Amino acid sequence: MKSIIRIMAVLRKEFLQLSRDRLTFGMIVGIPLMQLLMFGYAIDTDVRNLTAAYADEADTHLSRQFIADIAASQVINLGRRVETVQDLNRLMDAGAISIGVYVPEDFDRRIIERDRSAVQLLVDGTDPIILGVAQQLTALPIRFDSQTALVPVPSMEVRNYYNPERRSAVNIVPGLVGVILTMTMVMFTAVAIVREKERGNMELLINTPIKTPELMLGKIIPYVLIGLIQLVIVLGMGGYFFKVPILGSYSQLLTASLVFIGANLALGLLLSTLATTQFQAMQMTFFVFLPSILLSGFMFPFDGMPPIAQYIAELLPLTHFNRLIRGIILRGADISSMWDELLALLAFMVITLTLAIARFSKRLD
Repeated sequence: MKSIIRIMAVLRKEFLQLSRDRLTFGMIVGIPLMQLLMFGYAIDTDVRNLTAAYADEADTHLSRQFIADIAASQVINLGRRVETVQDLNRLMDAGAISIGVYVPEDFDRRIIERDRSAVQLLVDGTDPIILGVAQQLTALPIRFDSQTALVPVPSMEVRNYYNPERRSAVNIVPGLVGVILTMTMVMFTAVAIVREKERGNMELLINTPIKTPELMLGKIIPYVLIGLIQLVIVLGMGGYFFKVPILGSYSQLLTASLVFIGANLALGLLLSTLATTQFQAMQMTFFVFLPSILLSGFMFPFDGMPPIAQYIAELLPLTHFNRLIRGIILRGADISSMWDELLALLAFMVITLTLAIARFSKRLD
């Protein structure tokens, strides 16, 4: 009986402690709710409305009808028309589209004679899901005569760009760089700062002549080197074991990675000003990491998510870094063609670091 009383006393203490820890209580409710909403609404393997463009060199009644029909399927979003197939290639190299539809000048004759493919689908094959969606489009019939009879397009040709062998590792390895850096940089920084607070070392540093920005920058610079080491390990092992090529510039890859590492370290600093214990810091890191990995386009095509999920994803550094690193590594894209993604990372880093310094000074000065 006395044992039960002691157990109940400890149980009461734990519940009281949890009730005072608002952050932990919020995680208890927030994490399952967030997962339910993301998997129920934001994550959809039935991808639709992929970003696409088309070049209709025939520009006949039949070709225009075909473009209208393929747009009405809602599988792709033909929001842009260009003049030539070379323009489609440039858009795909820059990551502006996932699928390009090329209608040749002799489209009508090819349809009538059915001796060769009438349409080419240019597909960003780095993501196998997008390639599967393109295969679905090959079964799309077109309107052939005034009676609107539906005739299947003869052998619509799918051209697989960047991943002719259709290997999933080509898409996963570059994205894995961002996932690993997000998890480690945010957690290492947040936990390290909070650990200094718990040990009382931070107050000692504050009392020295060092300024708050200098202190915070000095604390995070070592983690920049750690991030670069992780970058080399993942890409080196990816190239050795999975034969993932690096088609773009190494200097541009380094530039994008440094900005992304800086953004994550700034986020870790901000979380460290919100957490009071190392456990809380790890909780908040997980709260950031989960939507990052699910909404950034690492696991599921970005275009397939509902608009509200895309808006949230645009606020996450991993979303922009995925586009940058996959563009540089897999497509050999120039970073100047993706300047908006780099600018978004820089803006995130500056805003987050400013908030972290402001909160840090307010709490510890």
